Amino acid sequence: MKRLTFLPALALVLGLSGLTGCKSINLSMPVAPNVKSSNMSAPLVEKREILTATGYAVVSVQGSKNPAQQRLMAIRASKLDAFRSLTEQVYGQQLDASSTVADMVMVNDTFRTKVEGVIYGAQLVSITPVGEDTYETTLSLDKEVVQDLRLLFLGQITAKGR
Repeated sequence: MKRLTFLPALALVLGLSGLTGCKSINLSMPVAPNVKSSNMSAPLVEKREILTATGYAVVSVQGSKNPAQQRLMAIRASKLDAFRSLTEQVYGQQLDASSTVADMVMVNDTFRTKVEGVIYGAQLVSITPVGEDTYETTLSLDKEVVQDLRLLFLGQITAKGR
């Protein structure tokens, strides 16, 4: 009778010891030694970098009494403001400042900025009304075009200086 109670316990011990002898299998994909892992996570399609600029204009301050013409002028002004902002990003901004101090008190402090450059290849992203009296225009420019624009501008400056 003792053999019958001993047999199930013996079967359990042998079964567990048999399972501990199994080797786990590595299911990960082997990576070649000369392939960098950072290349594996790179996107398949390269993301193009773009500059974006936004311009604003108020409808009610436009120089016309006709509301429709004021709206069209505001749209045009917001587009020009967006081009100015894009030009600032490509070429930078020239800043002139002067301050006047009398009797150790600031009397006058003036700033003047100037932006100069050529923009081509800009894409119109959107023209949207903002609130009741303002228009917003957004432009984008591919960064590959920026280098061409800068070289063109430098060529113009060199030609003017001769």
